[in-house]
Amino acid sequence: MKVLMISGDKNLLKEGSEARARLELQRIQVDQLDVFVWPQIHSWRDIFIAEKKNQYDVVTAQDPFWRGLLAWHVARRAGAKLNLQVHTDLSAQSLFRRSLARFLLRRADSVRVVSEKIKKQVEGIRDKGLVYVLPIFVDISRFKNLELKPHSQKTILWIGRFEPEKDPLSAVQVLKEVQASGIDAKLSMLGTGSLERVVRRAARDLPVDLLGWQDPAAYLQTADVVLCTSRHESWGASMIEALAAGVPVVAPDVGAAEEAGAFVVDRNQLASKVVVVLQQGTRGTLLLNLPTAEEWAKHWRETLV
Repeated sequence: MKVLMISGDKNLLKEGSEARARLELQRIQVDQLDVFVWPQIHSWRDIFIAEKKNQYDVVTAQDPFWRGLLAWHVARRAGAKLNLQVHTDLSAQSLFRRSLARFLLRRADSVRVVSEKIKKQVEGIRDKGLVYVLPIFVDISRFKNLELKPHSQKTILWIGRFEPEKDPLSAVQVLKEVQASGIDAKLSMLGTGSLERVVRRAARDLPVDLLGWQDPAAYLQTADVVLCTSRHESWGASMIEALAAGVPVVAPDVGAAEEAGAFVVDRNQLASKVVVVLQQGTRGTLLLNLPTAEEWAKHWRETLV
């Protein structure tokens, strides 16, 4: 099978990245896998040139929006099957993007999604055709046996980009409410982004550590709860890793939070649920039965057709 992949992830071309490691797992499953990162690195002309040189069996796109539209056009030109991936909550998209997704998803030969929640959304659009669920592969083996380290102060851990859709300011507000309940807690935040200065100002005089991007494993060893404040998530790898490490997760109904085993509450109840978890010393449990690397790669190939 010869596959053309249209992606927006520049890390696919970066040696040593998790995305590149997944790509290498995928390569061994097919006869040929050509990857184009559009529009950051490659142009649509690069893709059309490759399409002329190769007789692709499948064209797959990372999303059902502009990349999906390009993939649909290329697949029609090549007489190939169209496979679309959905990594985001469609209900959180603009009307235009939802309309474009509806147009393309109805024309795809197969669709791959990352959670049961998104599968239901896609099935509400497609009247026929397969919809596969395949979570993004995360190697949770190194999180399963993390040794929890003793610490004197209750610790809330937040992981993500400092961007509006992740809503890091809500994490600071949650800390204020937790402290107001009488719990001596601090907030550790892993990540960077455009809102970092705003968060730093909001967290002034509060026990908040802005740590930049760090390996979460070391911080999960001293975390009492992982807090997710995202307005929407595609899947939520940080929640999966936390639960694998036995750290409870409190989150709104985003991504795979409920499927994975997080405590899912309304956004205005995040602080009160964090208080309960901290008071009870609850541990987290990962409910998802995730595939091994080899199983994941095999399933990925099966989702192409």
